[in-house]
Amino acid sequence: MSRSATAMSEAQRGRNLPVRDPFRELVDFQRGFNNLFGDVFGGASREAAAVGTWSPSVDIYEDENGYTIKLELPEVDKNDVKVNLDKNVLSISGERHLENVEKRENYHRVERSYGQFFRSFTLPPHANLESIGAEFKNGVLRLQIPKKEEAKPKQIQVEIK
Repeated sequence: MSRSATAMSEAQRGRNLPVRDPFRELVDFQRGFNNLFGDVFGGASREAAAVGTWSPSVDIYEDENGYTIKLELPEVDKNDVKVNLDKNVLSISGERHLENVEKRENYHRVERSYGQFFRSFTLPPHANLESIGAEFKNGVLRLQIPKKEEAKPKQIQVEIK
C-alpha cells in the first residue's frame, strides 16, 4: 500500500460514518412486525397475553444445612398452590385469578400475568426428601430442603504429634 493510500484510509476512518447495528435493526423489525400483526389479528398484544400461563420469579440458594427455594406469588391464595415431590423432582403449580372478571372491560391496561403456573426443580441426590418444609407468607412461598447428614460439612479434631 502506498503512503498516500494509507493517509487516505486514516482520514476516512476519522469521518463520522453511520454505524450499523444489526441487532437493533432486528429488534426494530420485530417490534414493527408484532405491531402490524397484532392490529390485523385482533390486537394480540402483551395485554391479551397477560391471562394464560405465567412463571413466578424464583430464588434458590444453598447453605451448609440445606437449600431454600423462594417463589414470589403475590395475590395467590395458598389454597391455589400445590407442591408435589416425585422421586427427586419438586413441582410447584397453582393459579392466580384475575379479580373482578365481570368488570374487565373497565381495565385500561393489564400487565400483570394471571392464570396457571408450573415450575419444577430437580433436587440434588444429597437432599433430605423426607424433611422438606414449606411456609407461605406475604405472597412468598418458602421451601426448606435440608441436606442429608452425610452431605453436611463436618469438622474433626486432628491431634498433631
